[in-house]
Amino acid sequence: MDLNKLTAISPVDGRYRTKAEVLAAYFSEYALMKYRLRVETEYFLALCDSGIPQLKDFPEALREPLRDIYRKFTLEEAGRIKEIEKRTNHDVKAVEYFLKERFAELNLSGYKEFIHFGLTSQDINNTAVPLSLKEALEEAYFPLLDELTWQLEALASEWDDIPMLARTHGQPASPTRLGKEIRVFIERLDIQVEQLEEIPVPAKFGGATGNMNAHKVAFPEIDWFLFGERFVNGTLGLERSWPTTQIEHYDNLAAIFHAMARINTILTDLARDAWTYISMDYFKQEIKKGEIGSSAMPHKVNPIDFENAEGNLGMANALLDHMASKLPVSRLQRDLTDSTVLRNIGVPIAHSLIAFQSLLKGLKKLIVNKEAIEKDLERNWAVVAEAIQSVLRREGYPEPYETLLELTRTNRPIDRQTIIDFIDKLEIRDEVKKELLQISPFNYTGL
Repeated sequence: MDLNKLTAISPVDGRYRTKAEVLAAYFSEYALMKYRLRVETEYFLALCDSGIPQLKDFPEALREPLRDIYRKFTLEEAGRIKEIEKRTNHDVKAVEYFLKERFAELNLSGYKEFIHFGLTSQDINNTAVPLSLKEALEEAYFPLLDELTWQLEALASEWDDIPMLARTHGQPASPTRLGKEIRVFIERLDIQVEQLEEIPVPAKFGGATGNMNAHKVAFPEIDWFLFGERFVNGTLGLERSWPTTQIEHYDNLAAIFHAMARINTILTDLARDAWTYISMDYFKQEIKKGEIGSSAMPHKVNPIDFENAEGNLGMANALLDHMASKLPVSRLQRDLTDSTVLRNIGVPIAHSLIAFQSLLKGLKKLIVNKEAIEKDLERNWAVVAEAIQSVLRREGYPEPYETLLELTRTNRPIDRQTIIDFIDKLEIRDEVKKELLQISPFNYTGL
């Protein structure tokens, strides 16, 4: 066990570190440095192809060694950047100076002043951060969410033929099927995931106030707008925002966070329903030897996975909602309030991934208690009243709804025999009576 986790302030880096550590490759400070180095390096190489005379003779053979600076970036090198930052008190400038050191080691000092040429810090931050988000979604978030959806699909297929009493307002309602109720969540997730995948991951790239002033004044003959489009959209695979202030407007980033929050809301609904079905004894849970459910009550097998998921989904959504509402608001051409918020993007995603894993664990432990489900159906024959009055409407029977209302809106028990006796007294054709007698809470489940 890593005892250092016991001193972590956040459970994301402490108790839940093993569940969220995949995100360290995208959202840790080390990762941010690596993404910044990647943008700076690829930007320099793009400048070499832009038509700037001073860079036309850059050695082709050194392109891949340059890329190795970020591809093989180490924690020790990240430590070096932190040492430089102590002097500069500026994190992006520290990355620039580190890159210049590496240029010197490769005997490329003659080109070093074109590192970070014409850029402001936000040209790096507003490309590095969305690039890290894009790759975290593609490589960590979506695969785990897909696994969760597949698990739901497997359970839905397994439970498709299990009739179950539905409950609206917490009261017995027209029967449904357990598999279908799981499919409701699959459908909701599919729609929101599709919408999330459609949102472009935005990036700002345009100099100190978004106009590429420095680029244009130094090399007016170059089409810098086209350069920016090719670099951001082509090289980095992001969606360039234009025009901008010093920073990205974050509107599409807000849309991404809102979409993720909606997915989390759907999963909160799932967690609460699973919890409720467990409390109703519709589900049992697999018992793991040695686990304890309560420090006082030995019999307890608590639905802790669904509770853990609900708690983490709530934490995630609180932060996602704040980011979505805060980031698009900035005074004039830019204030610094976005900086701290951007550094926390990994936190709500971490809470989301922790929740996904808890849901997966909880779903895999569920055991359908058919006996309890069937007993509940047997106790609630009143729910076939809707079916009976619908057939009676078809037959032109006078006031069928009111007739069934008088029978069923009562505190006395309505069992199978009550329904049989009621049908027997109806003044309708025998074949219709026979049809009605075939209806039960077990088969009145619709499509």
